[in-house]
Amino acid sequence: MLTRRESLATVVAQPLRLPGRDSSRPVRIGVVGGNFGASFQWHLHPNARVTAVCDLRDDRLNRLTQVYRCGTTFKDYRQFLRNRELDAVALFTPAPLHVEMAIQALEAGKHVISAVPAGLTLDELERLLEAVRRTGLRYMMAETSYYRPEIILSREWAREGKFGTIFYAEAEYHHEGLESLMYEPDGSPTWRFGYPPMLYPTHSTGMVIPVTGERLVEVQAVGWGDQHAVLRTNRYKNPFWNTTGFFKTSGGHCARISVFWHVAAGGTERAQFYGDRLSFLMARPERSPNTVIRISDGKVAIESYQVPDFFERLPETLRVKTGHGNSHTFITHEFVSAILENRHPAVNVWEAIAYTAPGIVAHQSALQGGVSLKIPDFGVAP
Repeated sequence: MLTRRESLATVVAQPLRLPGRDSSRPVRIGVVGGNFGASFQWHLHPNARVTAVCDLRDDRLNRLTQVYRCGTTFKDYRQFLRNRELDAVALFTPAPLHVEMAIQALEAGKHVISAVPAGLTLDELERLLEAVRRTGLRYMMAETSYYRPEIILSREWAREGKFGTIFYAEAEYHHEGLESLMYEPDGSPTWRFGYPPMLYPTHSTGMVIPVTGERLVEVQAVGWGDQHAVLRTNRYKNPFWNTTGFFKTSGGHCARISVFWHVAAGGTERAQFYGDRLSFLMARPERSPNTVIRISDGKVAIESYQVPDFFERLPETLRVKTGHGNSHTFITHEFVSAILENRHPAVNVWEAIAYTAPGIVAHQSALQGGVSLKIPDFGVAP
């Protein structure tokens, strides 16, 4: 009898069967979630159109209506999915809902782009992957770090061999002040109340994995908490404000990833890549610049580096400044292009899982006092 993991591998090996669509018309997108979901530029893409919006709250539904100039509104997600004027769904809802809502959309025949993370448990990730393979539809995770200009540059330098061997990488996501996001206006807790930091790893893993080209395969993690009421009463049973993971890569190299909710430091999403020919250090909150370090003939040269915005790679209407290092329009363009070109997006379901699963395992390591744990391999896109 096949184990669940073996059964999943069998599913992954099957050929894709993609539903057809009229590629001559714009991709019709429905946006769910009027907070973060209102910060993308679907309405500016020349080959996309927002045809429906959905949120439970009137204020956020109104925001979606105004931003996307769309009067077709829903409060019921199931009714929203029955709308025949949708090709794709953009999910920007609370993290604990991502997998269930994504699977429902896929089963309703819609392509899906979802906010991070892909899921909260390894079982959820397996179910998501099975749904993508079963339906033959496109799934993308809207990981902003992948499209930060520093990471676009680093990915290209890595492909060109400029780093030499990247033997060590590190990335960190510091979000001091998260407490303000843990409560609704009426004082009730949001999904972020006590949320484990390593269950939100993708802003860091989404830098390290695509630049190094290696998967994270093993981890030892250490967490810190202070017995605050949030850490004693949250539904996740999470005792940590901050967690750091020390990872081994599939290439036998190492990486450090830290996710902090409570720290005396400026907020940041940044990475550093150390190679035997070249190293690149992203700017820090204390205003040290993006820095390149080169070694040649035993001599070291250190210089600040002006990273381009890469806007010329976007349709002209999308060349606007956005959040998270101007990454939003790149995400918008990649998702729409993947649907029109009938291909997997860059941050497809396999990549999304590869960015998400290491954090899930790291949190378990931290809960167990820093034991070394293996990270399962879900494969790569065919």
